[in-house]
Amino acid sequence: MSVRALWIITHEKGESVAVQFSRRYPTVEHRAKFLAGSLYVTVPEDGAVLQLLLTELGLSDPDKPYMALRDDCFHQQHSPALELHVEGPGGGVLWPMLAISQGPLILACLPLVDAPAESRPPLASLFSVSQGLTLLAGLQAFLLGSKGKPDSEGLASRLAMMPFILLQVCPLGTPLDIPQPGASTAPAVPTPAGTQKQPAWKTGLHRGRAVVNVALTEMVRSMQYGNQSRQDLWDVYGTVTCKCEVEGVLPNVTVTLTLPPNGSPLLDVQVHPCVSSLDASILTATSVEDCDSSAFSGPYKFPFSPPLEPFRLCSYTSQVPVPPILGTYQLKEEDNQLCLTVSLKLHESVKNGFEYCEAHLPFFNRNQMGNVNVKVTSGQLDVSKEKNLLVWVIGQKFPKSREVSLEGAVGFSGQLPGPTDPLCTDLTAYIKLHFRVPDMTLSGCCVDQHSVQVYSSAKPRIVTSRELLSSEYYIWNSTGTAPLSSGHMML
Repeated sequence: MSVRALWIITHEKGESVAVQFSRRYPTVEHRAKFLAGSLYVTVPEDGAVLQLLLTELGLSDPDKPYMALRDDCFHQQHSPALELHVEGPGGGVLWPMLAISQGPLILACLPLVDAPAESRPPLASLFSVSQGLTLLAGLQAFLLGSKGKPDSEGLASRLAMMPFILLQVCPLGTPLDIPQPGASTAPAVPTPAGTQKQPAWKTGLHRGRAVVNVALTEMVRSMQYGNQSRQDLWDVYGTVTCKCEVEGVLPNVTVTLTLPPNGSPLLDVQVHPCVSSLDASILTATSVEDCDSSAFSGPYKFPFSPPLEPFRLCSYTSQVPVPPILGTYQLKEEDNQLCLTVSLKLHESVKNGFEYCEAHLPFFNRNQMGNVNVKVTSGQLDVSKEKNLLVWVIGQKFPKSREVSLEGAVGFSGQLPGPTDPLCTDLTAYIKLHFRVPDMTLSGCCVDQHSVQVYSSAKPRIVTSRELLSSEYYIWNSTGTAPLSSGHMML
């Protein structure tokens, strides 16, 4: 498989779209011309390719009138393999133009298809398509970095490395490898005789300042019904993500998780293959069985030799006694309008300091909102009549009472229908909570900065963090029907 040409495009809202990098391979193009014969289509200049890509992806001229080539429903794109219709002398169709986009970047390449131009084999049968997508995905991961959206300086520095990167992973247009997000771009230094041999799974060595970053994230889900005949459910799922920029062929790192004295033990622990050894009792505690006081409660030590790229060190579940926010939701229909009563209470064990906290109240299968007369005791209310949605922005803190409430009525006098949902009919409705609490976990699990041990030639800087995030956190209307679940929610 070979690539005829490759483009990297920046496409940010409010900024101009531009080709930041392109590379063409004349030897591959010569083979493409030989294979296609009289049906050969020349690859246009970068500016023309940019406009054709934006039109095909539906990103050009958003405020302009209807354009059949761009807006017709028969041209909706369901595949990363595009058709670019080149106009003018020597024009034709360039296929398959592969394109993927994420954040501010669009990456595209035109692979060489070793088949007659008049016949189009199925995409699934073309090895060049899968190899081209793998190459683009690798370049995308390298350019965006571990956070998925680098700052302008980080992106600019990575773009400056592209000639060297492509020389390594795609010489003369033939992909040999994909760049690793954390891999060093400096040429490899030969290993002196008698030292450790670099393993095949490790693609390079870190050069530079040593930094170990350990991030602990807990996700909490909840289904609350406000009805004694229905059992409320909640669960907690935690992950520990590491990025270790440490010199050496096989540096040794140990991360230790600790729990408070009365904390519930971690369950369903799964670890990354790079973990070298582990107490067997850590892996035996599961949420399927009743957890007793004899279960291992820490500290949880994970010794490992880290890969260069960011990775998930471990994951776990935890059984906590109560959800962080308890709520009730009552919805009644009176005089052709809905009367709402909402009460939310922050549990005393939860830190009263949010990065954000919002309650979304959608209304389905009704006309668009008309009159909205709703008051809140804390925060502010945003009304989206087109979406039939109330967004209650509670903010970064609950009041001292740790309780907030919402009350009022909503009419639906609009002429156009609002959004639909087959589940939420009649009085079946819900509130969905979105929140993030920095420097806290429900289980109390934490990574002490001083407990991270690194055995390397250079002393690294240790960075640790933890956070609590909501995920699928629902409070159902207690006066209507609601979907029931039994057992644990985690899949």
